[in-house]
This record gives sequence, C-alpha cells and structure tokens, in this order.
Amino acid sequence: MFKVTHWVVITRSHLFADLLNTRWPQEFLVKLHRVAPEHFNSELLETRITIILIDLATVDVQTAYQIQKRIDKASNVTRVVFIHFPKQIDAKFLVNASVTAGVFYSDASLESIGEGMTEILKGKVVIPQSFIESSASKDPVSDNVETLTIREREVLQVLRSGSTNIDIANRLFVSESTIKTHLYRAFRKIGVSSRGQAIAWAQTNLHEVTQ
Repeated sequence: MFKVTHWVVITRSHLFADLLNTRWPQEFLVKLHRVAPEHFNSELLETRITIILIDLATVDVQTAYQIQKRIDKASNVTRVVFIHFPKQIDAKFLVNASVTAGVFYSDASLESIGEGMTEILKGKVVIPQSFIESSASKDPVSDNVETLTIREREVLQVLRSGSTNIDIANRLFVSESTIKTHLYRAFRKIGVSSRGQAIAWAQTNLHEVTQ
C-alpha cells in the first residue's frame, strides 16, 4: 500500500489550488492543503509536511522570504518550491540552497511544473538555467554593497532586525530625518523599492561583508 504524503500550497487563490488538486493527488500520491500566507504557522511543519509550494502570484516576495526563513529554522525535511516566480523584479534573494527545491517562472505550464516536481521528488533541485546564469553574471553583494557608504551599511544592518526609523536613529545617535535620507539613498543603490525588500536584501547579503 502506497503512503500518501502531504504538501502545502501557500496561495490566496482558491482557483489555483483547485487546479492543482485536479491532477497532483493522483499523479504524485499526495494530499494538498491550501493555506493563505497570513495563516501559515510553524505548527504545520510538525505534521511532517515534505513540500511547501509558494504561489508568488498571490504572495509578496517579502512574506515568501519570511515564510521560507521560518521553514529553514523549524524543519530539516520540508523543502520549498516557488511557483509563478517573477521575472520582472529581482527576487534572487529568495533562493536558499538549504531549503529551496524548485523555481518555476510565471510562464511555466502546469505540465512543465509537474515534470519538475517529479525531479524534485527524486531529490533534485529544479531551477531554470536562465536564473542560474543571471545569478552568476551579477554578484549583488559585490556590485551593490561596494556602492554603499559606511553609514548606509550601518543603517541597513540595524534595519535587518525590523527596527523603526526612530530605533535606528537612537541606535546610531542621529536624527530620524537623517535615517530617512540614508535609507532613501541605500534603497536606490541596492535596487529595492520597499522597506520589506530592503530588510530581505540586508538579511541575505550584508552579513557576508560585515562579520
């Protein structure tokens, strides 16, 4: 008798979850559970979930980053697969070698995703060659960090923990308006447009150059 495994699909789209449920339970002998991103909690990992699929069409990249970070800390058996991975924004920081098992772009067909999942179940990591080449051609740490001033690095370092502007100002003994100026300039240099993206970038990159 075959053992049915359990996967979680983190998405806000009932339609997408239903679409996967029409094929994958029979194809992979798996039970799919849809979870909205705001309802994800680490207790799910205690049920021996083996794969968590994150639908980046309905889950913002910062939320996805935080979810994967929690998975990485809480489980050594659960792997993450990103579906509808965006090509138009730089979300390479999401890929974590210790937990990410697959990346499928937004234009990937359900058939190609299914073929990729078959390889992932064999223990392989499925990431598009174009993603690997673009990651290799540009080193975000060396390209972006080198353009930051010492003060901007310090501000981003404190920002990593989710500190407010006032917290950062108090920590660095400067005014809040000065912190806003540093953040504005740093955001432009590292190519992010939101505080959440900056936190994720700093958590991924800054520790590599400041330790």
